[in-house]
Amino acid sequence: MNVVDACALERNLFFTLQLLELETPLVIALNQIDSAEKKGLRIDHRRLGELLRVPIVPMVAIRGVGFADLLDSIIEVYENKKNRQTTSQKYGREIEQAVARLEREIQKINSKYPSRWLAIKLLEEDEEARKIVYDANQNIQTLFEEVAQEIERIHGESPNTVMSSERYTTANRITTQSIDIVRPARIGFADRLDELLTDRVLGYPIMAATILVVFYGVFTFGDIASEFLIRLFDIVELAFLGAVGPGLVFEIFWEGLMEGVIAGITIALPYIVPFYIAMAVLEDSGYLARVAFLADAAMHKIGLHGKAFIPIILCYGCNVPGCLACRILETDRDRILAAFVATLIPCAATTVVIMGLVGTHVGLEWALGIYALNLIIVFILGRAAFRVLPGEPLGLIMEMPPLRTPTLEVTVKKTWFRHKDFVYNAFPLIVLGNLVIKLLMMTGLLGSIEWLMNPITVGWLGLPSEVGITLIFGILRKELALVLLSSVLGTQNLSNALTPIQMIVFATVTMLYIPCIATIAVLVKEFGYRWAFAITLFEIFFAITVGGVLARTLVFF
Repeated sequence: MNVVDACALERNLFFTLQLLELETPLVIALNQIDSAEKKGLRIDHRRLGELLRVPIVPMVAIRGVGFADLLDSIIEVYENKKNRQTTSQKYGREIEQAVARLEREIQKINSKYPSRWLAIKLLEEDEEARKIVYDANQNIQTLFEEVAQEIERIHGESPNTVMSSERYTTANRITTQSIDIVRPARIGFADRLDELLTDRVLGYPIMAATILVVFYGVFTFGDIASEFLIRLFDIVELAFLGAVGPGLVFEIFWEGLMEGVIAGITIALPYIVPFYIAMAVLEDSGYLARVAFLADAAMHKIGLHGKAFIPIILCYGCNVPGCLACRILETDRDRILAAFVATLIPCAATTVVIMGLVGTHVGLEWALGIYALNLIIVFILGRAAFRVLPGEPLGLIMEMPPLRTPTLEVTVKKTWFRHKDFVYNAFPLIVLGNLVIKLLMMTGLLGSIEWLMNPITVGWLGLPSEVGITLIFGILRKELALVLLSSVLGTQNLSNALTPIQMIVFATVTMLYIPCIATIAVLVKEFGYRWAFAITLFEIFFAITVGGVLARTLVFF
């Protein structure tokens, strides 16, 4: 199934033409028909289907329009796939002659891939295609060189460039034959708003105000909800204590298991849920793309372009999808640099630590100050990494999605999709971590671990000895660092156990060292063990260094 944006049909058909060359059963979901009509574009989907020779299903996915027809088409094509093989579009005469010559030779190697597809891929200078055919028949390489020289002689361009031009020409021809402009475009409210949001002067204060509103809203809601839930569970705790009395049952069940559950509900959830809601609204409204556009100039300062701002924004929700989103960048250098910068961004779990600790007990201005410090560090380290990984940043070419009103249903689904990772994965870790710490306290082993970490936690960072173990657990999930802090310090009101300087130092160190074990796993998967180890080791050392410097300089403020 190929999802095609009806508002950008010609650009989308470039990929569709590539899929057709695979000669595999295909259904096209022509999405955002309503947005196309608002722009004055009337698409004849039946004519489009005749030209492409595949089923076309018009849809408005966000409202569920067309899903039943889409499912029917998928089933029909699947059940009759032998009769519904797709057919590649024809290109210019010189290209077709070159493809035919290559195809005849490729057919001799008995590849599992369509011979026409492999021939076209050779013209596109695809390395994987070359490996497949050259290893099987060296004569094809000689033939390709002859074909390539002939194409360059006729067109004055490389086969890859000519092939791309042919595809765009074909996409343009198909689009022209299947679209009617039913009315002239008019400048409406959405267009004027778009101009305002992307304005080179007014766009930046609007972006800054939006980010501040998001964080202030998350903090305000989280603070109120957290306080309410803590009071509610205090009543439940007194009732349970009255029922079972003090002793081993109360310590293991309540202080070991239930306090982990309560800490997750009262400390983490009130901040994570509203943040994911805000992210879903900004993403679905199309504003995140505008932010990337505005950030392009700033991102060039650290050797990246505005497209890299999208993974960074995603990291404010979770570093894992943020690191995965680095795939949208074109070069290995850009992807590694973006991933390094992305791992320095405080995720929603880190927001729990910053807002739940510093924002609640020291003040919102200090919490925002930590975020400001983070941006300064990201810029400095990003610039330094740019010099270590030399290369010129590419220009930004990115489709700007239309502004639209987010729907409640999609926002709720997207929030739950991102939040269920916390519910299914982080929550058990929080409960287990709290139970482990309680058992370590009961057996006396906790003191030995704390003693080993004292040179760092007490000597350098100026934190209580008990805090060291929470930093270790924080590598599993950042929420654990704060949730377990209340457990080892023996109080939900952390201002009774930590000074404001200690809270700021703890939050800053937690923010800067490697996000979590899941992020490390993604770095290994995307970039290999060497880069994952280098980034992890550097960020742990850097976080401890910055924390010690802060502990000695904050006394002057």
